[in-house]
Amino acid sequence: MPRSFAPRVLLALSLCLPALPLSAQGEAGELAQNLIRLRGEVEQLNDELELQRQEQRTALAGLSARQAELQASVERQELAARELHEGLARQREQATQAGVAGAELVPLLQQAIAGLEAYVGSGLPFKREERLGAVAELRTALANGSVPPQRAVNRLWALYEDEFRLTRDNSLHSQTIVLGEERVLADVAKLGTVALYFRTSDGRSGQAVRGAEGWRFVAFEDGEQAEQVAALFDALGKQIRQGYFLLPLVSAGAVR
Repeated sequence: MPRSFAPRVLLALSLCLPALPLSAQGEAGELAQNLIRLRGEVEQLNDELELQRQEQRTALAGLSARQAELQASVERQELAARELHEGLARQREQATQAGVAGAELVPLLQQAIAGLEAYVGSGLPFKREERLGAVAELRTALANGSVPPQRAVNRLWALYEDEFRLTRDNSLHSQTIVLGEERVLADVAKLGTVALYFRTSDGRSGQAVRGAEGWRFVAFEDGEQAEQVAALFDALGKQIRQGYFLLPLVSAGAVR
């Protein structure tokens, strides 16, 4: 309805009022007022609708940015794992071609072990103590001679294979995490080596967040985020490994 329509209706009705009975005049005036009121309500609804559309556009833009950030993180993690894997393969090949054996393998192995340890120590805190323990055990065995260098190469290769496999696996596990000032046993949902969500027996949930001082586990304060993660746990518990999930990605800057 054009904005000038209601005033014209009111004017037309007012011109007709002298010819109408008093009761009809009152009804006509009330009708005109109702038309004006309805026009105002329509304009208000249009404004609210436009505001909702703008909010939706803003939300979609934020989701697109988070999707791009997650994809970039996935690619970085896969690249790092692939470089470690390929580096050890080159060293193994070089050692074979050069006929390197015995004590001459030890420096190469120590270098590869140190690289793997640094990768695990800086990456997603998924069962980190166990993974670092396996690396430390191999280093000790190599140092005290309980494992000959040739066998150490095979064991180290297996550890690298395990790390590379983690980048492609979405699964549920249990592990001890540090939440605030306490250590608690929690169920964790691991999405490759990009995201790690947790859920405790007392109903708290959250995710691992990387900051300037390293990784830490942070509980959600937003009920919607907790519901999103609950849906992920439910899907993984039903062996659903692929699909579309809307998940929170808490940045280090958002954590106090």
